[in-house]
Amino acid sequence: MSEENSFIPSLTLEPNAQAVAAAAQEAEEAKPEEKQEEIPVERLELEKLSPAEQAAVKEFSKKIDILNTEQVLNYGSAAQKNISEFSDSALSAVRTKDLGEVGDMLSNLVVELKGMNFDPEQKKGLRGLFNKTRQDLASVKAQYDKAEVNVDKIVEELEKHEVVLLKDISMMDRMYDKNQEYMKELTMYIIAGKLKIQELREVELPEMQRKAKESGLPEDAQAANDFANMIGRFEKKIHDLELTRTISLQMSPQIRLIQNNDTLMSEKIRSSIVNTIPLWKSQMVLGLSMYHSEEAMKAQREVTDVTNQLLESNAKKLHQGSVNVARESERGIVDIETLKKTNLELIATLDEVRKIQDEGRAQRLQAEEELGRIEGQLKQKLLEMKG
Repeated sequence: MSEENSFIPSLTLEPNAQAVAAAAQEAEEAKPEEKQEEIPVERLELEKLSPAEQAAVKEFSKKIDILNTEQVLNYGSAAQKNISEFSDSALSAVRTKDLGEVGDMLSNLVVELKGMNFDPEQKKGLRGLFNKTRQDLASVKAQYDKAEVNVDKIVEELEKHEVVLLKDISMMDRMYDKNQEYMKELTMYIIAGKLKIQELREVELPEMQRKAKESGLPEDAQAANDFANMIGRFEKKIHDLELTRTISLQMSPQIRLIQNNDTLMSEKIRSSIVNTIPLWKSQMVLGLSMYHSEEAMKAQREVTDVTNQLLESNAKKLHQGSVNVARESERGIVDIETLKKTNLELIATLDEVRKIQDEGRAQRLQAEEELGRIEGQLKQKLLEMKG
C-alpha cells in the first residue's frame, strides 16, 4: 500500500468528542457575534498604597532573605493563619436559619386549629342538648387555650432566634473589619515580596551569573543556579499568598451576604411577632366567639324544635281529650240501649214469672182435685172394711 493511500486514525479517549466539537462549532458559527466586554485586570501595585504603607513595604522588603529557608517557608504565614482562623470562625457563625423547631411547632398548631372543626353525634332530649353544648364549648375552649399556649411558645422561640441573628449581624461587622485588615496585610506581604523578587532577578541573580561566567568555577555556577531556584520557590510562596488574598477578597461579599440574610430574617421575625402573631390571636378569639354564637344558635334551634314538637303533641292530645270529654259529658247516666235491654229483660222476666204463676195455679187446682180423689178413695176403702 502506498503512503498516499495510507490512513492514520485520530486517537481519542472521547469517541463523541469530534461530533460534539463539530456541533459546538456550528452553534458558534450560527450565533451572532457578541462584543466581548473587556474585564479590567486588577494588579497589586506599590503606588496604590498610602505613603506610610509604601515606606513600610520598602523597608520590610529589604529585610527579606531568600537564603533563609525558614524565613521563606514562614513568609506571610501569620496573615494566612489569621485568614484560616477567620474562615473557621465565619463557618461557625453560619448557623441554621431555617427555624426548624418553630416550623414543627407551627405544623402542630395548624393540626390543632384544624381539629377544632368537628361535628359530634347529637344527643336526644333537652338535657342531652344542653349537656352536649356545655361539653362542646369546654372542649373547644380547651383546644383554643392549648393553641394560644403554643402560639406563645412560638413567639418565645422566634425571639430567641432574633437575638441570635442580631448577635450574628454585630459579629459579622467585626469579622468584615478583621478581614479587611488581613487582606491589607496580605497585600503588603505580596508587594514586598514582589519588590524583592524584582530586585533579585534584575540585580543579584545577573551579578551571580556574571561572576560564574567570569570565574568558570562550577561552584559559582551551582551557586547561581541554586539562587535562581530559591527565587523560584519564593515566587511560588508569593503566588500562594495571592491565592489566599483572593479567598480573603471573596470573603468580604460573602460576609455581607450572610449579614444581609440575617438582617432580612430578623426583620421578618420581628414582623411576625409584631403583626402576624397578634393577628393569629385575634382571629382565634373571633373564631371562638363565632363558635359560641353558632353553638348558641344550635341550642336555640333545638329548643325551638322541641317546643314546636311539644306544642304539636299537646295540641293533638288536647283535641282528642276534649272530644272524649265532650262525648262523655253528653251521654246520659244510663244509655238508652241499656234501658231497652233491661226493659226487655224485665218484661221477659214478668212474662216468665206470670207463666210460672199460672202453671203453679193450674198445678195446685189439679193437685186439689187429685187430693179430693185420694180422699174419696180412702173413705171408700175405710167403709169397705166395716163390713
